[in-house]
Amino acid sequence: MLAGVLAVLMPPGAGAHMQGMFKTKAEAEKRAAELKCKGVFAMGSLWMPCANERALHETLQKN
Repeated sequence: MLAGVLAVLMPPGAGAHMQGMFKTKAEAEKRAAELKCKGVFAMGSLWMPCANERALHETLQKN
């Protein structure tokens, strides 16, 4: 239920961030391997898969 409420309140694209943010670099690297993209990048204190935000969004759109 909470996920549904958040989906309505969040701007488009924010869901990708919620699903793609990890506490550790190792977790982001694992997700990058699953997505078949290269690299990871920091977003504040969290880590995200792929080389940068643009690459992540392009990869997510393909999957």
